[in-house]
Amino acid sequence: MAVTRGFQGRGAGVDPSRVPPGQYVTKDFPVLSAGPTPQASLDSWEFTIRDAVDEPVSWSWAEFRALPRETFTVDIHCVTKWTKVDTTWSGVSLDTLLAAVGTAASYAMAFADGGYTANVPLDDLRGGRAWVVDEYDGKPLAPEHGGPARLLVPHLYFWKSAKWVRGLELRPFDQAGFWEMFGYHNYGDPWKEQRYSGD
Repeated sequence: MAVTRGFQGRGAGVDPSRVPPGQYVTKDFPVLSAGPTPQASLDSWEFTIRDAVDEPVSWSWAEFRALPRETFTVDIHCVTKWTKVDTTWSGVSLDTLLAAVGTAASYAMAFADGGYTANVPLDDLRGGRAWVVDEYDGKPLAPEHGGPARLLVPHLYFWKSAKWVRGLELRPFDQAGFWEMFGYHNYGDPWKEQRYSGD
């Protein structure tokens, strides 16, 4: 795993009830990646929902940008023990995207450029709990942070918020994603410190 930028600050003044067990608050936005940063062309970019659906559906970059958008502020929590509070993002709710497909699936596998995947129960992507985001702090999402678009599931550890996301495969069964196959917890609830398999 490549790690860049410093881990500074311990979050003085942050309400401790916002910080999960074992975490510290940073003012930085550390960059952690399993490999080189992909460079996606927006001309060929698509977001696709496929597999256990009535009909697969895809959006081009222009079509995705034309969907109803939300801007919101959330805290994010990395399995490497940093928490960043009051992060502001813009993007499209998974509720909007999933409304375009019919499915009886219970699980989703996010897939992304670079071969990265992340498994998430479908219920965790619904109900205003997850988004595909393309802006951070009022600016286009930088490639190092997953741009042009990443999944954002802030109530789970940040590895579930797949960088460089290209779509979801909906499934009737669960299957381990990239980091889960390397021993990370299958679900990843920061409030229960579900960091690794067996936690």
